Amino acid sequence: MKSSARNQLNGKVLQIKQGAVNDTIEIELAGGDRLVAVITSESTQSLGLAAGREVIALIKAPWVMVATQAGNMKMSARNQLAGVVDHVTAGAVNTEVGIRLKGGTLVTAIITNDSVQGLGLAKGQEATAIIKASHVILAVPA
Repeated sequence: MKSSARNQLNGKVLQIKQGAVNDTIEIELAGGDRLVAVITSESTQSLGLAAGREVIALIKAPWVMVATQAGNMKMSARNQLAGVVDHVTAGAVNTEVGIRLKGGTLVTAIITNDSVQGLGLAKGQEATAIIKASHVILAVPA
């Protein structure tokens, strides 16, 4: 599958909580990290999602927020994935930040250079990738 989404995370559906319009899909990523997606019930059906089904979670890098002390914050974003900064690649305006999760999955964020400086991000530093569940797009292998 080709996609412009930088983050293409493989996993398996753990559980589905059905709603009247939207469903909450809990996914286990390689290495055991967990990710939650909120998709329409119609999408759940058309993708044939069920517990144990392999899925690919697509997340565009600009949709990933980065925090260095997320454990001290309460927030509405469902996915707060702790890890260590794998790389920091600065551009003219934005910087690519890779966060290696405890289970080994790499999540890439694109944030402003000012944010990188304000957070003091550097390789090897603990950081948390924050992703709203509604920003996770699911696909299934063909």
